[in-house]
Amino acid sequence: MSVSAPGRPLRAASVYVALTIALSSLFWAPMIISGHVLGANGSYAVGLEWCPGAAALLTCAILRIDLATLGWNVRPWRWQILAYATPLAVCAVAYGIIWTAGLGGFPNMKTVADLRDSLGLGRLTTSEVILLWTPLWLTTKVVRTLASSLGEAIGWSGLLGPCLAARYGFTRAALITGAIWAVWHFPILLFSDYFDSASPPARFALPFFVIQVLGLGVIMLWLRLRSGSLWTGALLFASTDVFNQLVFVPLTEPRGWITAYAIDESGFILPLVTGVTALLFWLRRRDVAQPPVPSPTQLSR
Repeated sequence: MSVSAPGRPLRAASVYVALTIALSSLFWAPMIISGHVLGANGSYAVGLEWCPGAAALLTCAILRIDLATLGWNVRPWRWQILAYATPLAVCAVAYGIIWTAGLGGFPNMKTVADLRDSLGLGRLTTSEVILLWTPLWLTTKVVRTLASSLGEAIGWSGLLGPCLAARYGFTRAALITGAIWAVWHFPILLFSDYFDSASPPARFALPFFVIQVLGLGVIMLWLRLRSGSLWTGALLFASTDVFNQLVFVPLTEPRGWITAYAIDESGFILPLVTGVTALLFWLRRRDVAQPPVPSPTQLSR
């Protein structure tokens, strides 16, 4: 007997969320017990990032949903480029505000010295170090991060977002997906060292982290529905992590206590710029098509 059409998207979303929680608990537990998000040389983090993807694949197997509905195509390339470039633009604006307003300085000379040593090319000037590292940041670091980001993208972008959009429409689906995605981080945000000693207190950082994830949820779903590709989500996640955490944060020199409250996803500047960017995508919500309901095969009694 076939699954009734009205219940299909919500059922798939419910099964997916339940499986994601069950699988994620296998990695939340050691992270909380050890107190380290990057415990086991980062294996806990990679495992956790792939829990949404594994849950999505299991959901498709259980409900007999065609895997093609997750959106494996990469063309047209313009949407992949937009997914890659949007976090770079957001970070450039956010940290441009931070540096211009004196909330942090540029560059952080300790970071420059470390980068110079890692290049191993002799006595390079600060500008030469940054210019040499920029293409490496823009390419190899994103590619390396993409492997773990794909796990989250298969789940949040490939399955959950489109299922909720088929049931609730774009706006509600984007906010619900972002909210679930944000709450999924709470165990490690509250009970491990995700926010380290250099971060603001959790009571300050947590609301801005949620704003950041909600904004990314809107951008992610818009790109997914407009392109039909889950790879836009993978590139969005990978680029956000690389450009923010590996480029702009390390290159920002502290200017007193205020810098910690301004930078990163735990500060207030980046989430607010991400929120404004999400609003711009939301204003173009009529450009995204209503996704079809995922089609399961005929299920026998």
